[in-house]
Amino acid sequence: MTASAPLGCDVALARAARRAAGSTRPRMALATSILASSLAFVDGSVVNVGLPAIGRSLRAGPEALQWTINAYLLPLSALLLLGGALGDRYGRGRMLTLGVVLFAATSAACAAAPDVAWLLAARGLQGVGAALVLPNSLAILGGAFEGEARGRAIGLWAAASAMASALGPVLGGWLIDVSGWRAIFLINLPLALAAVGFALAGVRDPPRQAPAAPLDLAGAVLGAAALGGLAWALTLGSGPAGWTPLAIGLGLGGAGLGAAFVGVEMRLGERAMTPPALFGSRQLAALNLMTFLLYGALGGFLVLLPYVLISGAGYGATAAGAALLPFPLVMAAGGPVTGALAGRFGARPLLVAGSVIVAVGLLAALRVDARGAYATGVLPCVLLVALGMTCAAAPLTTAVLAAAGERQAGSASGLNSAVARAGGLAATALLGAVLSARGAGLTAAFHAAAVAGAVVALAAAASAGWGLRAPATGDRVPPPRA
Repeated sequence: MTASAPLGCDVALARAARRAAGSTRPRMALATSILASSLAFVDGSVVNVGLPAIGRSLRAGPEALQWTINAYLLPLSALLLLGGALGDRYGRGRMLTLGVVLFAATSAACAAAPDVAWLLAARGLQGVGAALVLPNSLAILGGAFEGEARGRAIGLWAAASAMASALGPVLGGWLIDVSGWRAIFLINLPLALAAVGFALAGVRDPPRQAPAAPLDLAGAVLGAAALGGLAWALTLGSGPAGWTPLAIGLGLGGAGLGAAFVGVEMRLGERAMTPPALFGSRQLAALNLMTFLLYGALGGFLVLLPYVLISGAGYGATAAGAALLPFPLVMAAGGPVTGALAGRFGARPLLVAGSVIVAVGLLAALRVDARGAYATGVLPCVLLVALGMTCAAAPLTTAVLAAAGERQAGSASGLNSAVARAGGLAATALLGAVLSARGAGLTAAFHAAAVAGAVVALAAAASAGWGLRAPATGDRVPPPRA
């Protein structure tokens, strides 16, 4: 994933999970959840730092570098909800173990990649593994604890995940400087081995009490194909060739597949991967739009900043990774505070203020130049973006859960998490002009992207401000039909 800290909406997946009957050992479940989730968080952050080295080693152009990120985000965004449904059907522990094994095997394949095509194929399968790991790791955690113990366990998970995200870019950058970019994929292997060991030792799937509902495979395929077509179109359109007939055709095809996806979900109703009832709320629609825009702006920033520092300012990979260190640390320290404030004063002011602060932070990135001065150029923008995201992340969880209601909380938070990753997918697909620039042109293109990101963040603030006004009668998501 492009973000270097766990999404607040992911935590809601665990809160919405019910306690599973069985012999799961709570401490083992906590260790399993932390280790498995850390795979995705560490991988997303270290790959951003490794892009320049990957480009040099494999002679990858801007389009290939974009797809190094998006080949992972695409299946993760499209299959996240299906991964949770598979866990409900076949067992969360079983699906988590399968996902971790797939993630580890494809990480090794990434490390061994002889060319770009191999790397992109392996990254895509990594995304499939992550789509199995993330929802099921959190569901296992939510099912192993109750009451206050569940809250403490989620807090430990969030803190450990933030720490993994903080250390990931620094460790990955050091490995790149010492051993080369292939080592950043190999660090997943010991984490995966430990996660599988804890899962096998302490996680037990209870027997199903009722026949499983049919899986929404058509929705999963159409959703992935639509996202893929649109991402490919944006990647080509933002590149040197511009909006060629191929790019336009891919965009139209992706839009058509998206319309087909909506049609299938409407026909399936509450059995759909994305229940249509979730779109009946003005608040949820506005919150998902805000999520897409805000995490899109953040995703572009976290991909571009280390790339510009390494390729334009002469930073080593270790230094570029360390430059991002304040981001997850600020979020880890401030998340509990803003969560409490949202409960006391409401989510709307924090969501609006957070998005505006992110926009200011992106404008502060205009001070980042070829000299790469950290204290006066890089640090202020990282701190401001981190502060803004800290204001927004936990209140976003609160707002999504409040708008959805108890019965739709799991589906709504899962959708919101997928939307956040889709925002990063779209942002990365639009970065071709920056990734293809060199010298002074790279700094200028980065500044233009920062201004565009600030505008997007302000649009996110407007969406939150409009969507969280006093709701109209019946604005809450209706309960599913029996």
